[in-house]
Amino acid sequence: MNWTLEVVIVPVSDLDRAKKFYADQLGFVVDHDTVISDEARIVQLTPPGSGCSIVIGKGLVPDMPPGSLKGLQLVVPDLKRAHAELVERGVEVSEIQVLGASPTPTPHPLDNVGFVFFTDPDGNSWGVQQISSRA
Repeated sequence: MNWTLEVVIVPVSDLDRAKKFYADQLGFVVDHDTVISDEARIVQLTPPGSGCSIVIGKGLVPDMPPGSLKGLQLVVPDLKRAHAELVERGVEVSEIQVLGASPTPTPHPLDNVGFVFFTDPDGNSWGVQQISSRA
């Protein structure tokens, strides 16, 4: 039996600002924006090529204060290109960092160990790791 992670709730304070950041600056696809009531709205967005989406909204999870989600991670095949795209879209992103040595030999020196980091407008933190191919 496969168990797949399909949705992660990201707590935000300003839904429209967050939607604009994730869709316009990060390039996530808006899957749907559903108003349930005056107190509840759900926006689901998916990173290009991902099998897992994020959900932002109001009236979802009161125990998660905006900005409290840390360590979300995206994986890309080309970290230099991803970094350049983030900078071009106006995302405040760290420089490329190499964290340790690659556990396996690879023709791409950033594989497994190359990262950049950014936060959304509420302070939820994200990492982006390079993995150019999977075994």
